[in-house]
Amino acid sequence: MLVIGAQDAVNLLRFFDGLPHPRSNVNRLHRLGDVIVMAICAVLANADDPTAMAQWAKLNAAWLRRHLALPGGIPGNDTFRPGLGLLPPATFQQCVNQWLQTLQTPLDEDSEDKEHIAIDGKALCRSHDRQHGWGPVHIVSAWASGFGITLGQVATEEKSNEITAIPQLLERIDVQDAIVTLDAAGGQKTIAAQIVQGKGDYVLALKGNQEKIFQDAALLMLGHFQGDGAGGPVSRYVEVEQGHGRLEARTYYQMTAPSYLHGGAEWKGLRTIGAAVRVCEEKGIEKRDVRYYLSSLRRNGPQFAQAVRRHWGIENSLHWSLDMTCREDESRVRNRTFAENLSWLRRLTLGLIKQHPGKQSNIMKRRMAGWSPDFLTQLLTGKGT
Repeated sequence: MLVIGAQDAVNLLRFFDGLPHPRSNVNRLHRLGDVIVMAICAVLANADDPTAMAQWAKLNAAWLRRHLALPGGIPGNDTFRPGLGLLPPATFQQCVNQWLQTLQTPLDEDSEDKEHIAIDGKALCRSHDRQHGWGPVHIVSAWASGFGITLGQVATEEKSNEITAIPQLLERIDVQDAIVTLDAAGGQKTIAAQIVQGKGDYVLALKGNQEKIFQDAALLMLGHFQGDGAGGPVSRYVEVEQGHGRLEARTYYQMTAPSYLHGGAEWKGLRTIGAAVRVCEEKGIEKRDVRYYLSSLRRNGPQFAQAVRRHWGIENSLHWSLDMTCREDESRVRNRTFAENLSWLRRLTLGLIKQHPGKQSNIMKRRMAGWSPDFLTQLLTGKGT
């Protein structure tokens, strides 16, 4: 469980001091930790590229000198670009993960509450480079949805490579006592085993890529949809929402996985199968959607429903926010390492923005950080006015 206190974001900055500098010692004027701290502050303040970062640092030089050593003065964009373009992304993320570990508190052993980690991919749409024949970078992120924090990410060249990126991402984060949710691309036996070995639980979307067990799950759940109770007891949980001229009902079913499921024994820790049925009525038109899941969780309708719902929320809570708040899809950075590190900066700073208790929108908070160093300090320290 993560608990962010008033000084925790400030403590984060200290973890960058030990980072190995990726540049040669020759003519090196600036400390890497200072450059990263300035980059974090600049991205919080609406600067989205090396030139904007350097300009922001120049305009806020007096404020920066009160907080940083700056032995080489204020760096220019020719320092921000190679500094973030050569820094290994895994090393950069490790520093942040060390900070996150200091915020963890043990859960009550008798509590059923678990941290939720949603893993999903997003393309940086304008990061393609036709000159080199490169498509857009795909970022696979681990999102602690209950706290609004990105725990880690891995970049891939193609969406199809997410299957190989997810195991790398799981190696970078701590899944102990957490529920990890993935869409159908991540519904792989090896990934399920890796989560269980990390002492976590999984809820994996199931589609035609796992044809036989998908068909078994669909047939079993069909009986419960029709009310004949085939296959044994089932947990059922219903949610209804109405607003903006739309009525949406979501019904979640969860049952103990029977031993005769095709390949069921190959899924480490498999305990239950589930289904989520969404029925939406808008302007007299009804739409119905059914999704199936494999899970290592015991039968618990509300817990299963929450895990599925939180995974759906990653699109709005993370991906949509990155595009609306940070204009991520408009970024034209083509250097692959720099694009991945800048993407990580966006996710880190978006988490800091979401932790701030103010009622302003994320976009407004980012603007205010650019207007006021005092408000920027609030975002860095987790304090409100």
